[in-house]
Amino acid sequence: MRTIELGTSNLQVPVIAVGCMRINNLSKTDAERFVQTALDEGANFFDHADIYGAGECEQIFAEAVHMNASVREKMILQSKCGIRRGMFDFSKEHILESVDGILDRLNTDYLDVLLLHRPDALVEPDEVAEAFDRLHSSGKVRHFGVSNQNPMQIQLLKKSVKQPLVANQLQLSITNTTMIDAGIHVNMLDDAAVNRDGSILDFCRLNDITIQPWSPFQYGFFEGVFLDNDKFPELNAKINEIAGKYGVTNTTIAIAWILRHPAQMQPVTGTTNVDRLKDCIKASEIRLTREEWYEIYRAAGNILP
Repeated sequence: MRTIELGTSNLQVPVIAVGCMRINNLSKTDAERFVQTALDEGANFFDHADIYGAGECEQIFAEAVHMNASVREKMILQSKCGIRRGMFDFSKEHILESVDGILDRLNTDYLDVLLLHRPDALVEPDEVAEAFDRLHSSGKVRHFGVSNQNPMQIQLLKKSVKQPLVANQLQLSITNTTMIDAGIHVNMLDDAAVNRDGSILDFCRLNDITIQPWSPFQYGFFEGVFLDNDKFPELNAKINEIAGKYGVTNTTIAIAWILRHPAQMQPVTGTTNVDRLKDCIKASEIRLTREEWYEIYRAAGNILP
């Protein structure tokens, strides 16, 4: 598995992150097979969040991998906190309490990476900094990042937080490309020119923050997958054509399209299907040409100015 450096962390991670949001839908046997397959394929970076299955997903993962010290050394664990029922919470107390719960459920002494989930409108950067300092000094969290945040929100945190923010998890797929569109349609009088996120793509590249695209197969906001979907005939025809050229599946090409971007992104898979996971991992071996990348981009309905 090809690796990249996660932000400025000096931590080498696989270019594919294995999302565990749906692992609670698997039987114990299937969960064990899923996690072991990922490890066997070199995909040892696992993404969690304390809200996935109300914490159940983290516990199931730990049981599936038979967590112990020797197993822990073979993997990189990331989790997220900050979402509560009906609210977002980046208070020091909640962050510290959340991490203790995460570590307990994952049966580990530390997280490699902790991300702050959806932005909290009432965030107090100094409180976040206190929490991060305590977690870092105690060894409970080694690296920190954010999720779904724009440049100014990150800058606000960095005003107080001492540790580098090494990752930003953002929605991106072939059919959800607003962060790319705005950069292509600069100074144009069309909807694609609307800057909806403060140029977060360029900001992350300039500040060496690794973007972790989530829902790489979804269109809209969890409306469904675009692959083999009758709503996207031209896109699927183009993806299938290129998949045939490389002798891989359409799943592989959808991930390879994200990996082709020079931002050095780390897409987070959401599948619990072992074969599809292998198809995602295979994308790390493929580099689409510039022409192929733009052909897919246009086939998704994007118009170049």
